[in-house]
Amino acid sequence: MNFFDAILLGIIQGLTEFLPVSSTAHLLIGQQLLGIPVSDATFSFLVIVQLGTLLALIAFFARDVWAILKAFFARPFSSPLNRLGWYIVIATLPALIAGYLLKDAVEALFKTPLLEAAIRLLTAAALLTLAEWLSKTNRDLTSMSWLDAVFIGLFQVISVFPGASRSGTTISAGVLRHFSRPAAARFAFLMSIPVLLAAGGYEMLDVLKMDALLSFLPVLAVGFLAAALVGWLAIRWLIAYLNKHSLYSFSAYCAVLGIAVLLVYFL
Repeated sequence: MNFFDAILLGIIQGLTEFLPVSSTAHLLIGQQLLGIPVSDATFSFLVIVQLGTLLALIAFFARDVWAILKAFFARPFSSPLNRLGWYIVIATLPALIAGYLLKDAVEALFKTPLLEAAIRLLTAAALLTLAEWLSKTNRDLTSMSWLDAVFIGLFQVISVFPGASRSGTTISAGVLRHFSRPAAARFAFLMSIPVLLAAGGYEMLDVLKMDALLSFLPVLAVGFLAAALVGWLAIRWLIAYLNKHSLYSFSAYCAVLGIAVLLVYFL
């Protein structure tokens, strides 16, 4: 993998991590188009480059994150921000547990990247369509309950697998619980912070053991910075878009791309 590959994959990661279109599926497609071989180093890059989008996420929601952290250590469920912090914890636990237990199985799925990308894109299309179709009310996060957090958290388990859209599955789950699209997106982004941090930190332990670490770090750094910059712009655009538009456009995009990838894989 060279610097051009890293920049391009970083841009893809930053653009698609927060849009409900499956960032991993797009990275897998990009990997195939660029002719980057499947390897442990490639898998590590795809996971750690997510830390760039994590930086963008924390920067964009800095006020929210700081307010939640300050309120979190008060008596549990004693204020709206404190409750939101605990609901993020509750929603995060299923994905963290699944990610730890299924790490080897998840890595094995990267052996057939195009097929996996197609399956997850089509899954994202179905979830987004179902969520938008069944959406009836416009709740905000102040009305969230522990049951909402568990429901959304279980959906986030799907995003542990390559090709699944973290934002797509969790935003869909929020909309299925009748939250407004902007509220569902806000909670989906906030709850992804611990998961992205855990996944990137865990993978960093493997990167530190790599024999060619020094030569690999500059490539990682370039991809990280590209993902961070583009990711911040993508968050800003998506939140503004969801205030006025439905999820159907993303569903259609995932369906068309998923079918195209599936045809390429079999033909």
